[in-house]
Amino acid sequence: MIDRRTFVRAIGTGLAVTPFAVRAQQAATVRRIGVLSPFVPSNAARWHDAFRQGLRERGWIEGKNINIEYRYAESRMDRLPALAAELVRLKVDVIVTSVMDDTLPAKEATESIPIVMAAGTDPVLMGMVGSLARPGGNVTGLAGITPELAGKRLELLKEMVPNLSRAAVMWNPGSRGSTVNWQELQLPARSLGLELHSLEITNPSDLDRAFADASRARVGALAIMPDPLFAGNLRRIADLAIKSRLPAIFHLREFVDSGGLVAYGPDRNDLFRRAATYVDKILKGAKPADLPIERPTKFELVINLKTMKALGISIPQSVLLRADEVIQ
Repeated sequence: MIDRRTFVRAIGTGLAVTPFAVRAQQAATVRRIGVLSPFVPSNAARWHDAFRQGLRERGWIEGKNINIEYRYAESRMDRLPALAAELVRLKVDVIVTSVMDDTLPAKEATESIPIVMAAGTDPVLMGMVGSLARPGGNVTGLAGITPELAGKRLELLKEMVPNLSRAAVMWNPGSRGSTVNWQELQLPARSLGLELHSLEITNPSDLDRAFADASRARVGALAIMPDPLFAGNLRRIADLAIKSRLPAIFHLREFVDSGGLVAYGPDRNDLFRRAATYVDKILKGAKPADLPIERPTKFELVINLKTMKALGISIPQSVLLRADEVIQ
């Protein structure tokens, strides 16, 4: 028979242990997400906000049941392998990447941790996966930057500058994604009767030289290929384009926000919000090999009228009417 004092001690011990056990159980359910980005934090802030919003919509709250480890290369692509390896050492449950430049180092760092691309260049074309429907391996997500869009942007330039016969193309030969877009641009250029003038940029210090080269070549417009290096220097590129009186187009609306003339491409916020659905499924047990890679469903055309006036050009009404946003 248990006396009263023994019973009270047992109850007290149970009360003392139970909260600790509950806390330990709760701590065990916190999952860790690694976010690898080639961009500077300020460039990626809106996209990562959209990603966190997508997670919250599915019940994943930062600091409650998930922790997010952010690693930014700040436009220095050589840092990405070490940052990817660091996330692997942290034993994150999933790695979220932005484009192909950070997806490739992540893939090279691990074959077991699931990788979710938010806006990768066509992964089949890049040899990353076998097919979009059944990617296999540990990479899935969204193919946000498709090379054929580079041709669409060239068509827009031709519409905006009807007499255009020669266009400069800014690309980074050190980036696989940028290189693929440059290569894929050759056919649509021929179809449009455009001669392309190559501006190879591997470092921000190349920009002044490149614009001087474009001026000497007497090009009539500028197409900028997708690349984190250019995304990290949007305002500088926009200013140099105006100074050189070159109508310029990029794939990120942030280019127009920074003073660039026009941007056309997938809605990057939407892609990152959708990337959260992949993370949700993977954290609940789905295998990345079985999750089909999706393409963008929302695109945006944004035009800066102030820049148009500074360049002394007149964008046709047919183009302005198609714009999702016109910045005054």
